[in-house]
Amino acid sequence: MTVKASADQAPVFAFDGAASAIASVRRAALADRYATSSFAVEWRGLAQLEPVAGPWRELAARALEPNVFYEPAFALAAAPVFGRDVGAMLVWSGTSPRRLLGFFPARIETRRYGIKLPVLVGWTHPFAPLGVPLVEREAAEPVIAAWLAYLSAAEALPGLLLLPLLPADGPFAAALQAILRRAQIPAADFNRHHRALLAQNGDRSLYVERALGARKHKELRRIGRRLAESGALLFTAATEPSAVAVAAEDFLGLEASGWKGRAGTAAADHDKLGGFMRTALNGLAAEGKVSINRLLLDGQAIAAAIMLRSGRGAWFWKIAYDETFARFSPGVMLTVALTEELLDDFTIAQADSCATERHPMIDRVWRERLALCDRLIAARPQAPYARARRLERLRAAAVAWAKRIRGRRR
Repeated sequence: MTVKASADQAPVFAFDGAASAIASVRRAALADRYATSSFAVEWRGLAQLEPVAGPWRELAARALEPNVFYEPAFALAAAPVFGRDVGAMLVWSGTSPRRLLGFFPARIETRRYGIKLPVLVGWTHPFAPLGVPLVEREAAEPVIAAWLAYLSAAEALPGLLLLPLLPADGPFAAALQAILRRAQIPAADFNRHHRALLAQNGDRSLYVERALGARKHKELRRIGRRLAESGALLFTAATEPSAVAVAAEDFLGLEASGWKGRAGTAAADHDKLGGFMRTALNGLAAEGKVSINRLLLDGQAIAAAIMLRSGRGAWFWKIAYDETFARFSPGVMLTVALTEELLDDFTIAQADSCATERHPMIDRVWRERLALCDRLIAARPQAPYARARRLERLRAAAVAWAKRIRGRRR
C-alpha cells in the first residue's frame, strides 16, 4: 500500500490490486477490467466534495443500489445543516481518466454509549433515512474491499464502523456480506425493523383496493365525492423546476399550518432547514428527480406530497395537508392517487415510504416491507469490537423500550 496526495492534499491511500488487501474478493469476469491498475481511496470533508460533483453524479447513475440522499444535489444541500464533521471515503479507479467507483459518507463520533469510544458512523439524519453507500454496480465487491482495506489501515479513522439504516437484504448487503465472510471480518446487526415499501411485481391493477379492502376503498371514494361537492377538486403533479419551486412553497405552507407548525418543527419556521429543502428540491428537479403531487380544491392546495427519484427507486419523502379538511382524509386521498401513479410507472421498481415502522397510514396502503438494520463492523482486528457489540445491543434495547413507552402514551 502506498500513500499519495490528492490535488487538495487530502490523504489518499492507493491499493495496488485491491484484491490482495482482502483475499478472493474480485469477480473473475471483472478481473481484466480492474486488475490492470490500482484503486485510490481518499477521505474528504463534505465541504470539499463540490469539485467532484460531476463524477459523483455519474456514480449515482451507475450505483448498485440507488440512494437519492447520497446524491450531490441532496447531500451538498444538506451539508450546512446536517453535515458538520461529515466526510466521505471516495474510491477511485486507477484508469485514466479515473472514475469514481465508491462513495461512503460518514462522521467520526468520538463518544458513543456515554463513554469515550470512537466509532465511524455512516451519515444519516432525520431528512435522509437511508444509509446504503453508492457503489459501482459492475465492480461492487472489489470497491467494497478497497473501502474496508482503507479503513483497516487508516489510523486517523476509528477501527469500528457502524452503518445505520442499511437495507438488511438486497445487492449491497449481499456484496458486503461476501467480503466480510471471505475476509473473516466480525460484524453484527442491531435495530432490525421494517417499514412500508411499494414493490408490487404482480397484477398492479387492483393493488390499492386489495390493500385497503373493498369497504375502505369504497368509503374513500365516497369521501372524495363529498369533498368535490364543495369545490373543484384536482390532483396535480409538478416535475419541471419552476413548477416544483411553486409546489414546494405549498408544501412548506401546509406543514407550517399543521401540528409541526404548532410544535415549532416545521421547516418553514427555520431558515436553514427551509433553505436546505428548497435547495435540494431545486437541484434534484433540474435533474428530473422530483415530483410534488398536490390535491387542489378551487386552486388551493389542501395536501402536498414530495416524491424523490433516483434510478429505478423512489422515496416518499414528505407529506402535509390542511388540517381544516381532516374529516375528508386529504393526505390519504393524495397517497392513494400517488400510489396509483407509481403503479402505472414501470420505470420505478420500488418506492420507499421513508416512514416509521408500523406507520398508521402508509402501512395500510403499501403492503410490502423494507428490512433495515444498523450494522456494526470491526474494520481493524484490534478494535474493541466485543465491547462495542455489547454496548450497541444495550443501546438498541433501550431505544426499543423508549419507543414502546412513547407508543403506549400516544
